[in-house]
Amino acid sequence: MYHDPQMVQRCTLLSIKTGGCPETCNYCSQSSSWSGKTGMKAEKLMDADEVFEAAKRAKAAGSTRFCMGAAWRSPSQVGQRQWSRVLEMVRRVRSLDLEVCTTLGMLTPQQAEELRQAGLTAYNHNLDTSPEYYPKVTSSRTYQDRLDTLKHVQDAGISVCAGGIIGLGEEEADRQGLLLQLASLPKHPESVPINRLVAVKGTPFESHQAPSGMDLVRCIATARILMPQTVVRLSAGRLELSRGDQALAFMAGANSIFDGDKLLTTPNNDRDDDTEMFQDLGLVSRPAMLPY
Repeated sequence: MYHDPQMVQRCTLLSIKTGGCPETCNYCSQSSSWSGKTGMKAEKLMDADEVFEAAKRAKAAGSTRFCMGAAWRSPSQVGQRQWSRVLEMVRRVRSLDLEVCTTLGMLTPQQAEELRQAGLTAYNHNLDTSPEYYPKVTSSRTYQDRLDTLKHVQDAGISVCAGGIIGLGEEEADRQGLLLQLASLPKHPESVPINRLVAVKGTPFESHQAPSGMDLVRCIATARILMPQTVVRLSAGRLELSRGDQALAFMAGANSIFDGDKLLTTPNNDRDDDTEMFQDLGLVSRPAMLPY
């Protein structure tokens, strides 16, 4: 056994730059392609001081990993001043003895190296689904683009966080294909977030039905079998799950959650409810910086 089954990491995810993304992910509220329907307005990159204060609050609330997401295609689309601000955010959050993760779109090898030097713990870059189904999810990038960024991240010595979303209209074979892709990387990802679609009004996937709790549990169990050392993260879509569904997810191998009232732009479980759930299920919080 590679993990203590009672130990579950609590993570916080903050959108440091919201809306105005040029990508065309059919599930995402932040794409500029349907901002007129979603009502999502593009916002400026947050100040480093704001992010630092948010990270301090997250740590005080029990989180041991702080994740930052920017609605970009890649850092290459923004100026050096904004990129330098992101690197400053990474350095300052890491100074709190928190694990630091970012999701900033596609990276060049140089950008990955700069993030490593700033102290980044992990980089999130989800594959979303199988290679076969991916063209139905977005038309603005290829599956190989995603794999290339994962390679740059691994080559830079940063831990890879890569997973997917179920409920995009895919078949069961596509879920299997996603997990096989992740398990076939040169090194298994340090963490694999399994997301349950949160359909957002105004996006092309607004009418998609979220998969059942058991569908999610099956994906988590399969990920755990295929990648036994990986941290499997019970991610978006948890708000509508019963406590029983979540308990099954932990029994199946999930050992991380995202807490706080929001995940980028969608609602999330209340921290107090999660604290009560941890007590009911006999779970303990995973400290930061444990070896993966």
